[in-house]
Amino acid sequence: MPRSLISRLFFFIISITLFIGCSSSDKEKNNTAFMDGNGNKGGVFSGNSKRNPMLRNPEFSIPVDPNLARSLTYSRIRTQAPFVAMTFDDGPHPVHTPRLLDILKVRNIKATFFVVGTNTRRYPHIIRRMVAEGHEVGNHTVNHKYLSRISIEEARAEVLGCERAIVAACGIKPRILRPPGGHINNRVKVWLNREFGYSTIMWAVDPEDWKRPGSGVVAHRIVSETDAGEIILAHDIHGPTIAAMPRALDGLLSKGYRFVTVSQLISIERRQVVKAEEPSEFYGFKNS
Repeated sequence: MPRSLISRLFFFIISITLFIGCSSSDKEKNNTAFMDGNGNKGGVFSGNSKRNPMLRNPEFSIPVDPNLARSLTYSRIRTQAPFVAMTFDDGPHPVHTPRLLDILKVRNIKATFFVVGTNTRRYPHIIRRMVAEGHEVGNHTVNHKYLSRISIEEARAEVLGCERAIVAACGIKPRILRPPGGHINNRVKVWLNREFGYSTIMWAVDPEDWKRPGSGVVAHRIVSETDAGEIILAHDIHGPTIAAMPRALDGLLSKGYRFVTVSQLISIERRQVVKAEEPSEFYGFKNS
């Protein structure tokens, strides 16, 4: 073979190799499946590329009646059945919340979103999507002000403003409220219930995702710290939190936990009767 032909062939092989290598590198750099939510490689899909079949939450039929609420405030309910409520605060976020809704949808998980009025006005279509996909929307004030640190007049404007924004977006009045930062007192709880009919919703599990410890830490804390009947706090405005959700949700599903909205969880405590599509010997569902 002529030397010039060998040289051209060698150059062609080297060029193809470099092209493939660069393309692969770019794909890994830009694909969020390789990220942990902080822009670091090796995120929720790192490790074994052969994933288990998708775990799915059963479809529950749980009548919700606000009059069944036994308490002004909830962080958990008394139950031995493995029901939990996943909640997200401060959204909707224009990018992170739709990503989260996709994650929840493929697992048939219904969550509760405590939305801020200013964001609700900016992104009403996301609120409508939440409701259309079976999630619950709760009040989180207009501007995320601490209700126990402002006057009743200011608090009324914060609560009523968010309520009106939610109704304008989706036509449904919220039943529950989460105080921003968890700052609340008994006087405000009584006032919220008497004037608006709201139960105040706190939490039993806080992975402190707002401190941005990394998606792996957030997922581990949720899976390891959650018990039956508890309300879990997270925030759909943080990218690392969204990256943590597949691992966290699948971890809880694999342990036998089943997800319901906060109002469904409250109803379960009083009724202790659940009807689901799947036949089962216990609370209408079977473990995946």
